[in-house]
Amino acid sequence: MTEYWLISAPGDKTCQQTWETMNNLTSKQNSLSVNYKFHIPDLKVGTLDQLVGLSDDLGKLDGFVEQVSRKVALYLGEVLEDQRDKLQENLTANNSDLPTYITRFQWDIAKYPTKQSLRNIADIISKQVGQIDADLKTKSTAYNNLKGNLQSLEKKQTGSLLTRNLADLVKKEHFILDSEYLTTLLVIVPKSQFHEWQTLYEKLTDMVVPRSSVLITQDQEYGLYTVSLFKKVADEYKLHAREKKFIVRDFTYNEEELAAGKNEITKLVTDKKKQFGPLVRWLKVNFSECFCAWIHVKALRVFVESVLRYGLPVNFQAILLHPSKKSVKRLRDVLNQLYGHLDSSALQASSGADVSNHWDKMINIDDITLQSVDIPGLGFGQSEYYPYVYYKINIDMIDTKV
Repeated sequence: MTEYWLISAPGDKTCQQTWETMNNLTSKQNSLSVNYKFHIPDLKVGTLDQLVGLSDDLGKLDGFVEQVSRKVALYLGEVLEDQRDKLQENLTANNSDLPTYITRFQWDIAKYPTKQSLRNIADIISKQVGQIDADLKTKSTAYNNLKGNLQSLEKKQTGSLLTRNLADLVKKEHFILDSEYLTTLLVIVPKSQFHEWQTLYEKLTDMVVPRSSVLITQDQEYGLYTVSLFKKVADEYKLHAREKKFIVRDFTYNEEELAAGKNEITKLVTDKKKQFGPLVRWLKVNFSECFCAWIHVKALRVFVESVLRYGLPVNFQAILLHPSKKSVKRLRDVLNQLYGHLDSSALQASSGADVSNHWDKMINIDDITLQSVDIPGLGFGQSEYYPYVYYKINIDMIDTKV
């Protein structure tokens, strides 16, 4: 299962006691989940107003950073093309696989200094991931254009005679060149009409060179013929040929242009190979950056929500649970039994009852006691709300349905 639950519960006498109680009931006694302590450093709390505003903003930032992480992962899969089966091994975070990174999470103080305010840390992450998102658009557009141009040229090399590039099929001797009066046309004839072509091509207009038609090549549906005639009747010939379902392809034999066309494909193939390596490296590095930033946002959300719910001084234990696939419902029941006393209305919410988006609560922050205050957004913005702080993390970055 790629789903993890990041929760927090208020400390009992000690946070270690909170951990042991929860771990005994869910992991050791019932094998409902594998649990890990989730380390969140001492962060600056700020004021109640700041926390409430930040709670909503972090929810939006969470969604944005996850979205960019998934975009980078999916585009890496596109770029790998026939090596796509190696995508999963290229999706790492801080040089670890994703489960290892989140189960051994350590706050990156160098990138997100804990001396900064919570708002500043959120802004650092927002700016960092916003820049990655903008760079991804630029790099993907350039690479996709290059790949599209190459695919278009390659398609012309292999498609039907109606659409493919004819340069590789014709030779200089197929054409009358450097004549003031005569020209050679290339005509696509359906296979079922080969006999009709041989009978009619000299008679479609006047001034057609007798016995000048040669079959150069054919595919499953069509044949490619030449016909030589006077230049002044060429337009009339094309018109009468079309009436008989013979298609004259616009083509001028020019050795320099033909060579340039072949060189263009070679150049595009070379350019694509040159860009592939650096682009893959950039995507791997910046996926790691985005994913790590995303888990830091989760840590921020747990911290903010825990302070808002459980009050000051800061005293809670954050825990990462990896539920057993068959025990999700039972695990949820055990957690509700363990923490239901924290907020009975949450149990009604999790069982489908309607709960108001406002929560009357007494919170002690900065030595100010606030009674019966409507505090919007304390977890109610989530589709799932429980008596304990809860956030889901799905680390399957390839599944677009998530």
